[in-house]
Amino acid sequence: MTVILVDADACPVIDPTIKVAKEFNLSVILICDTSHYIEREGATTITVSKGSDAVDFVLVNRVQVGDIVITQDYGLAAMVLAKKGYAIDQNGRLYTPENIDQLLFTRHLAKKIRESGGRTKGPKKREKESDIRFEESLKRLCNDVLLI
Repeated sequence: MTVILVDADACPVIDPTIKVAKEFNLSVILICDTSHYIEREGATTITVSKGSDAVDFVLVNRVQVGDIVITQDYGLAAMVLAKKGYAIDQNGRLYTPENIDQLLFTRHLAKKIRESGGRTKGPKKREKESDIRFEESLKRLCNDVLLI
């Protein structure tokens, strides 16, 4: 049975995720570390020890074939795809085998620029349209996954 797993630390779309999950009768598991206390009705919360990538490792170890993961982390998304799961970001962009290599390479380049003293642009301020776009994209993904 498909489950929605959320990389919940700093995730701005927890409530819309739970709303969509209810429509599709899917379980939601929020995974966060001890520096974030996140609890929502309609979701199970797993809190893990603080540590570099601690949430990512717990999440990827729970992913089963066909599960949906919500994350902003390209590296985690790549591991989810390798386990035959589906990954989507907070703006509704699907991570796919066709785009993940480019996203990881772009992240690598940005890190190199920052390490050499350069600056990279941060994300734009989140707008209401982003939540709407995310919700529509998650609904399409849930529908596609459940039809498979």
